[in-house]
Amino acid sequence: MFMGHAQKNDEEQIKAFYDSALTNATGYHWLNYLSNQIGGRLSGSVQAQQAVDYTKLQLDSLGVDKVWLQPVMVPKWVRGTPEFAYYETTPGMTTNVAICALGGSVATPPKGLKAKIVEVEGIEALEQLGEKEIAGKIVFFNKPMDPTSINTFEAYSNCVDQRYAGAMEASKYGAVGVIVRSMNLRLDDYPHTGSMGYGDQPVSERIPAAAISTNGAELLSTSLKLNPDINFYFKQNCKQFQDVESYNVIGEITGSTLPNEIIVVGGHLDSWDLGDGSHDDGAGCVQSMEVLNLFKTTGYRPKRTIRVVLFMNEENGLRGGNAYADWASKGKEHHIFALESDSGGFTPRGFTLDATDKEIENIEAWKPLFKPYLIHFFEKGFGGADIGPLKKSTNQNIVLAGLRPDSQRYFDYHHAENDTFEQVNQRELQLGAATMTSLIYLVDKYGLD
Repeated sequence: MFMGHAQKNDEEQIKAFYDSALTNATGYHWLNYLSNQIGGRLSGSVQAQQAVDYTKLQLDSLGVDKVWLQPVMVPKWVRGTPEFAYYETTPGMTTNVAICALGGSVATPPKGLKAKIVEVEGIEALEQLGEKEIAGKIVFFNKPMDPTSINTFEAYSNCVDQRYAGAMEASKYGAVGVIVRSMNLRLDDYPHTGSMGYGDQPVSERIPAAAISTNGAELLSTSLKLNPDINFYFKQNCKQFQDVESYNVIGEITGSTLPNEIIVVGGHLDSWDLGDGSHDDGAGCVQSMEVLNLFKTTGYRPKRTIRVVLFMNEENGLRGGNAYADWASKGKEHHIFALESDSGGFTPRGFTLDATDKEIENIEAWKPLFKPYLIHFFEKGFGGADIGPLKKSTNQNIVLAGLRPDSQRYFDYHHAENDTFEQVNQRELQLGAATMTSLIYLVDKYGLD
């Protein structure tokens, strides 16, 4: 797909992207503001709207061809006052543990919920115990992420069902609440939130669900082995409100010769409310914005339209991704490629590609251009949650890609209070932005045929 002097020009252009990203850390400064001046950006919150306003203003300041807001209705779930939990081994002897409500959960009764607790390792263990052992109790899901999985996202996917569907499934056996081990490979005291759902259960049958820190889970599990008759108490005050209007933030550089062929790059602007969402996914948003910035600062004018989309509501609804895909489909827009960054701002390693074998082979022909930057990972796999609906709604032969940074530390911070700006390394973040820009540059210049 390139040869001779074309390859030399590509080497020079890609070096210009990396040089600019590493000497002018615009994305890092944007992230600083999103994290430290705005904070956690849960869908429907004041902070989410502030992030919409701020990122639109920054895209406007780049002097790109178009910037606009796409309205989208999003859920509004509010955590309420801080959660509290303890367990009681003997009357009057209590041990406090760190918990947080799972996103979308109902509240406990106003005075909290206290019951015997039963430990299971995953949803599949519920049937083995049955209603006799579960009814009237709190179910403690304690299936850990597999520490032997080098691909930490694989470890996550193999046990996250207990977080999302644990309450719905446990209630079928008469459970009155659930406590779920945090999706975290590290032992620490931070509970990690995340979305959960009740399916079509009537509101009256829904039971409260909370995450417990990994240290808390280990302590509780050990205590249950010593005394199976432990009483567990927790109190949370979360509430689901009516949907509210929010926005996807969109900006583009219109293609010079093939403007109707669209390349999308994006991340999700919303985050959970415990930390400030720096890794998940403030990093992906500012890296995506940096793509347009690096094109402008290096003087590269794309042939195709390069569009940044900062999606709203990935964490607890995917409304932004679905709304954008529906809009693109109705407008009969022709998207050829979409790239998402939603795996943290760590050192980039490469990309996963939702594409045909031939398309992946074509992209792999560019690997020599990435080798000087230690980017070596090009494999078939998942593109991204927000861009996924594009493939279904537009019915087009679109290639989806996901930036893949080193993932070993990602779940230390994922959905937790410690996902904060100081956990993001400026150089690693900017390397990711340059890597994304380079791939989009090559797709723009050569296409994927």
